[in-house]
Amino acid sequence: MDQKPSLDLVISAVSALYNNPNIREKERASQWLLELQKSVHAWTIADELLHLKQDLESCYFAAQTMRTKIHQSFHELPPEVHDSLRDSVLDHISQINESTSTVIVTQLCVALADLALQMPSWQKPTLDLINRFSQNNIWPLLEILTVLPEELESRSVRLGENRRVEVLEEMKFCAPVVNEFLKYCSNLYENWQDHVQFNVKVLRCFTTWISVGAISLNDLGENVVINRAFEILNFKPQNDKTISGAFHEAATDCICTLLLCLEDNNNQMQLENFLFNNIINLEVPYHLSVANEDQGKSMDYCRLFTELAEAFLEKIISNSTVKQMHYAIKILDLVLMCVGHHDYEIAEITFNLWYVLSEELYQKNNKELTELFKPYVERLITALCRHCQMEPDNEGLLEDGDEFKDFRLKVSDLIKDVVFIVGSSSCFRQMFINLQSPGVTWDSSEAALFVMQSVAKSVLPTENEVVPKVVEAILNAPENTHIAVKYTSVLLLGELCEWIEKHPNTLDPILNFLVCCLPVPGIGAAGAVALQNICASCNDHMPRHVPVLLQLLHQSDTFAISNVATVGLLKGVASIIGRLPHPEITPALLELCSMQLNPICQLIEQDIRPIKGTKSDPVLWLDRLSSVLRYVNVHVPEGELNPCKPAIMEVWPVLSRTFDKYQSDIRIMERCCRSVRFMLRCVSQDVRELLESLVGQIVRIYSVYKHSCFLYVGSILVDEYATDVNCAQGLLDMLKAFLEPTFQLLQEENGLKNHPDTVDDFFRLCARFIQRAPVAFLECEALVHIVQCAIMASTLDHKEANMSVMKFFYDLINQGQSGKLDPSYETRKMLVKRLINEYGQQLVSTLITSCVFYLHSYMLSEVGDVFVQLLDFDRESTSKWLATGLDMLPKNSNGGIMAATPQQLTNIHESIVRSNTSKSVTHALKDLTRLYR
Repeated sequence: MDQKPSLDLVISAVSALYNNPNIREKERASQWLLELQKSVHAWTIADELLHLKQDLESCYFAAQTMRTKIHQSFHELPPEVHDSLRDSVLDHISQINESTSTVIVTQLCVALADLALQMPSWQKPTLDLINRFSQNNIWPLLEILTVLPEELESRSVRLGENRRVEVLEEMKFCAPVVNEFLKYCSNLYENWQDHVQFNVKVLRCFTTWISVGAISLNDLGENVVINRAFEILNFKPQNDKTISGAFHEAATDCICTLLLCLEDNNNQMQLENFLFNNIINLEVPYHLSVANEDQGKSMDYCRLFTELAEAFLEKIISNSTVKQMHYAIKILDLVLMCVGHHDYEIAEITFNLWYVLSEELYQKNNKELTELFKPYVERLITALCRHCQMEPDNEGLLEDGDEFKDFRLKVSDLIKDVVFIVGSSSCFRQMFINLQSPGVTWDSSEAALFVMQSVAKSVLPTENEVVPKVVEAILNAPENTHIAVKYTSVLLLGELCEWIEKHPNTLDPILNFLVCCLPVPGIGAAGAVALQNICASCNDHMPRHVPVLLQLLHQSDTFAISNVATVGLLKGVASIIGRLPHPEITPALLELCSMQLNPICQLIEQDIRPIKGTKSDPVLWLDRLSSVLRYVNVHVPEGELNPCKPAIMEVWPVLSRTFDKYQSDIRIMERCCRSVRFMLRCVSQDVRELLESLVGQIVRIYSVYKHSCFLYVGSILVDEYATDVNCAQGLLDMLKAFLEPTFQLLQEENGLKNHPDTVDDFFRLCARFIQRAPVAFLECEALVHIVQCAIMASTLDHKEANMSVMKFFYDLINQGQSGKLDPSYETRKMLVKRLINEYGQQLVSTLITSCVFYLHSYMLSEVGDVFVQLLDFDRESTSKWLATGLDMLPKNSNGGIMAATPQQLTNIHESIVRSNTSKSVTHALKDLTRLYR
């Protein structure tokens, strides 16, 4: 946008955005306003609109624009106008009154906070703001003071660590004044219960200052705000006066934040005891909230008890003995009291605590200590079992996506984690006793079975007391058993697969039972899962059942099971086929593959239009084929014919026809490539005769449609065949054929960003080439272009794509220093050295820039790996390149913020250069990025 638009035009566009019923006009207005916000004219437009105060929509747009510009485009302004911008925003805030929209207030306050963070010339802005607004504009002042630490902590503004530390030190200096201001606010109204919104803001403000460490825990003796929070939490409804949910939640957030800070500061005994005693005394208010059916407040109390338990957990574990438990152990009783609440959402709040407890006890590996916590975990599991009960009037099964079903899955995961504390067999036995209780209802039976299912795989396979009775009870369950009980019982059988493997005498009746379950609506899916588990665990006992299982699979589409369940069955049966004597594998695998190939042939011959998720979709059959080929694991002694080869020779022609038929459909091509991947893995190097037609076809289709999955197939071919000198040149020609369409795609505008899958698959292919045929690859004339492309792709913030690029560089440099006894070592070393000498500086500088400005922190470890390889290869040159790369980084941002001092950059340089591990390099890179974020 070259010219500044008139205010009338802007107001008209905002009006169209909010009020025009025509969708197309709305979209046009939205696009135009976005372009305006990106332009430099947005600064003055926003300021003028705020002064004009035409209407709510234009004022909101102006406030939001002001915030966005300060947040994202502060660098556009020269330093000499910073003061006038600040004065203008302060002026707008000074005009806020009770009728001003809350959203406008929030936008302006965040804008001012972001400005204060980015404007080092504005010394101690907190004191200025309190002096200016504490008498007449307390509402916006509280909002600014609340969002200032939030914006500092969120890292949404690129300040750099130095500026953050500087701001935090300023905030600490101002903390006594802020504390006094908040004390004044807390005492402003005698009937504080009547001024909810105001007091919520006071609590939120105090909480944010505590959370960033601006207000020290040392300065909290007799703090008015903390006392007010406990007043709120202890408030008893009287004369129709109650505490609102928002008020109660703000008080809870405040105390929970203090508890979190306590976990990092173990030397605050006075505050620790004060919080402990006050939170322990909230048991009665909790019971009142339950009696009043105030779930929100019950959740708040549960959060407080749980956070207190987590804060004290280390001390409880370390200071508890058989003779005496730590005094804070009583908090676990309060947490379990909350787990016993009738609403499962409240129980779920406590889950992290139990995970941490189990992890601590597991790490300590002290049987006597673990025993001390056994009663608490027994009570936990009993309560969770009760929470897992379905509604008694429920006649069916829980559906996928149901919140209660998701909760039960979380319970199952938690029980698996904590069950070692009580013992799996003990838990299993207790649930079985529950099943036998007189008058037990179906819903409590199903819940007990569900818990048994969670721990079944942890029960010792040698157990002979309870499990046989459970298996017998399931196999002989009455016909009128509730469908949910049947469903969970069948899944339990599947989870007992390891026990069944040690008790082969139970296998036949269990298989017969599960086969009978498959056609039953609802139960069939569980039967398929159970069968898959048993096939996987008991495959040494299963080969004699293969004919029956194949017959079952012929009928699988008539059963009441999903495609996912059918795929599971195929995996199980395929793994058993791999255990057959070699002469029997070929016909069985041919039969299993033909079940998937015949429908694909019919779809191609009849030219049926694919409908996703139906049997007219080739993807359904390709996925099934992939599962078969993936799980047939056959050990073939050297010199013997692979018994899977005849089946593969039948599979490839159908996959080839599928490539040709559906070549424009990326979804089908990806699944077909996946099938080819497992086809090649299945027979390894035994189908060289297919290479020429396979390579020719994928190169031809890739040149037209550029589906990256073909690059992936190329990498599998290289992995399997490039070590064979007869195949290496043909595969190198394949790579060269891939280059032109790949570079074409990646050189488009935003090509790297728009095609991360291509980057990922292409550099995986190149890395495989380096591993399997290093000399041929290093001598390839296209290598220079590949390296240049990889350097450009180093800035890509896509996890998998960037990982492949880094792996490429790692393997490339590694070839210059690994395998020193190999005859090709000197050649490889010379070729890598030539390449690194030419591109080392560019690579190192780009990696540094990528770390600082583009990559997420979790992606830096792969960059660290590359630096370690460079240092090992040529430490002296890498040190020089690194010094140059660091020197190229900006020293100051706009506004005079010091990004990194020369000494800090020197320290980082030294840390990296003297490192020998990826971990230490990654730490140094993270320290560097913090200086710029």
